[in-house]
Amino acid sequence: MPRQIVFTPNAAKPPPMYSQAVKAAGLIFVSGTAPTDPTTGKFKGETIQEQTRQCLTNISAILEAAGSSLEKVVSVTVVMADEDEFGGMNEEWMRWFPVNPPARQGAKLPARIPGLKVSIAAIAEA
Repeated sequence: MPRQIVFTPNAAKPPPMYSQAVKAAGLIFVSGTAPTDPTTGKFKGETIQEQTRQCLTNISAILEAAGSSLEKVVSVTVVMADEDEFGGMNEEWMRWFPVNPPARQGAKLPARIPGLKVSIAAIAEA
């Protein structure tokens, strides 16, 4: 399967230096996805729960455009601005992955971006 760039207008448009996702080798690699509203281009949500929800909404739309879904996610990286909000992120996370959750790792956001609490990247089966 040749490498395929994935784009959907139903998720936030990425900056020109990377793609929303790349489909290759039977997998879909979704770039770090911020809680950006695709219609306004602005971060959506004041709480970590709201921002986690928007990140996962965007990832879901990207995976759908690639012919996959959240049910096929095998690994996720969650990058947060404030580790004290980990519990709130997990609260929303469990609504999306109540059983058989994907493998997951976390990291601290390396730079302060005003208003950004979380960014999520994912790898899913195609």
